[in-house]
Amino acid sequence: MKAAEKMVKDVNEETQVFPQHSYQQLCKEIYSENHPRIIIFSIPHEYPGDECVKALRPYMTKGDIVLGCSNEYYVNTERRQADLENDWIFYVGCGVSGGYQSARAGPSMSPGGDPQALEIIMPLLRTVAAKDRDGKPCTSPNATASWQEHPYLLVDKIPHCTAEEFRAVWHSELPTYPKDRTSKKGWKWPSRVQLQYDKYKLWESLRNEAAQVFWRELRLAFGHMQLTNKFLVTSKNAIGTSRCIRLRELACEKANIVSAHLFKCTSAEFDQRAADAEASGRRVQPSAMKVAPRDDSIEDLRQATYFCLLLCFTQGLQIIREMDQQRQWHINYQELLHVWSAGSIIQAGGIMDLLHKVYSESPGQKNNLLSNSTLENQLTNLLPSMKRCIIAALESDMVIPAMSQSLEYYKYSTLVDLPTQLAEAELDYFGNHKFHLKEEHRGEPSKGKHHFEWKPAKGEPDRFRL
Repeated sequence: MKAAEKMVKDVNEETQVFPQHSYQQLCKEIYSENHPRIIIFSIPHEYPGDECVKALRPYMTKGDIVLGCSNEYYVNTERRQADLENDWIFYVGCGVSGGYQSARAGPSMSPGGDPQALEIIMPLLRTVAAKDRDGKPCTSPNATASWQEHPYLLVDKIPHCTAEEFRAVWHSELPTYPKDRTSKKGWKWPSRVQLQYDKYKLWESLRNEAAQVFWRELRLAFGHMQLTNKFLVTSKNAIGTSRCIRLRELACEKANIVSAHLFKCTSAEFDQRAADAEASGRRVQPSAMKVAPRDDSIEDLRQATYFCLLLCFTQGLQIIREMDQQRQWHINYQELLHVWSAGSIIQAGGIMDLLHKVYSESPGQKNNLLSNSTLENQLTNLLPSMKRCIIAALESDMVIPAMSQSLEYYKYSTLVDLPTQLAEAELDYFGNHKFHLKEEHRGEPSKGKHHFEWKPAKGEPDRFRL
């Protein structure tokens, strides 16, 4: 409360911020006979949102609107909507992206709820939302009650993953920094490798954030980061952890996203890592990548980063598609990409343009984006650079969990024959799980119909068992 009071005290009076001391006072101050109340909150999800709605409810009247901008879990949104319907109060769940910087300049916003409530609030949202390069507001309503927030749960996970890819690139270049901070070559490094990939028009938002961090660090310590690498993600209620737990229930590709989160979980355990490093004799020490010529290696890093980002977006969209099918949300993916095109933390002009093309070329392939020839051609052309970067990073003991996972994911996703026969045979050996034959099985996953009696079952222990 003291922090909140200090914030209110520091607000300039000309900003027209009017502090309220109770929910009752708030609802009384904004009452109008000509217009329903619109109460907007952006607070921690789940329990705090429930408590806020509970406290507001006694002072709200028929037709009032609560706009929840907390990127809430869709189940909670649907529950609140159904509950408030009994009093003819509208609850609109709104996905919001852009961070506290875009909150001042215009975020991307996707409200979902009752059409009557959406009609009332959309003029406001179109005014405050970010605008794309053509001046169109990056906001889109949908009468499907709750789906609009679900993509924004992934908006937090896609940058989680792609930030890890950027970190790998930064880590790969850091050991080669010139020690002389006045070195012309050293000062040119950010302009070339700080992810300003005009050729690909990559992820502008995080790229620019990374660039600002790099420039600040260069001025202060010239590449030797003073920030500790200890993320606070250990709580089961931490946003990344809770969302990865929910992703676990979906049978779709999420390797990069989960890998990036597990890396952050390990990063949080600083004392444990320090003890493990001491026990190992610190034999793993990242060193400068041995590459030549340098300009070629930089271009390889650029292309490898593009490769990874494409796969992060692909996985994120496939997760959204899986939920879309399960819940029958009927998402318009072209419109979703437009909403992400500005204000959002994952705005990426070139990638968005490519994905627009992918969805327009093959609307029937929404379930499998990697089967699109345009996207596949891009990834195939980038693959050699990706391999060279992974090999060089491994030889230098670089820490690249999500980056290496991108390559593995692409490999096993585009191979017809995977080396899983032994695992299938073992399952059939000890559990009669049955299996398919390659020449006969096509289509959706299903239980096999073949079994082989690998060894007569006599009820005797195996003598060779360890």
